[in-house]
Amino acid sequence: MWLFVWDFLKVFLLALAIIIPIRFYLFQPFIVTGLSMQPNFHDGEYLIIDEISYRLTQPKRGDVAVIRSPADNSQFFIKRIIGLPGETVEISGGKVVIINTEHPRGTILTEDYIPSAAATFGSLKIQLSTDQFYVLGDNRLASSDSRSFGPINRSKIIGRVLLRAFPLNKFATFSAPNYAY
Repeated sequence: MWLFVWDFLKVFLLALAIIIPIRFYLFQPFIVTGLSMQPNFHDGEYLIIDEISYRLTQPKRGDVAVIRSPADNSQFFIKRIIGLPGETVEISGGKVVIINTEHPRGTILTEDYIPSAAATFGSLKIQLSTDQFYVLGDNRLASSDSRSFGPINRSKIIGRVLLRAFPLNKFATFSAPNYAY
């Protein structure tokens, strides 16, 4: 009997030794709450977040990322990275314009992942510092994002959405879109 308990304990501890580092340092589950990323992500969907990539590289424009709320570190949001450090983001006439060294006069961001009727409301022009990102929800009419809480610091970004695991009929992997600009 004690041999069985000892064997069970060894297997259990080995499983913990494998699972805990994976869960806390490599991948993390996330459940979508709310409407801010529709039509691409829906309430109740189960996502797997890749935490290791952003430890090795910078987030890219178009990545869908999980971020900590700027107001409450215990709250998490899912948003799309739009503006990168050092760039200027301008919202005008329902369009997002990126101004950077590659496009000093600005270029309109082509966002094929949102419906054409979903214009980006608001009017602003903001220069991002060397540690700031500008994030938006895909559902621009129902999203609390950088338009309301401002740019986010790099430290607030947890990881990028790697895959949608549930519901099974919507299983998918994700990568940043290729912007034509």
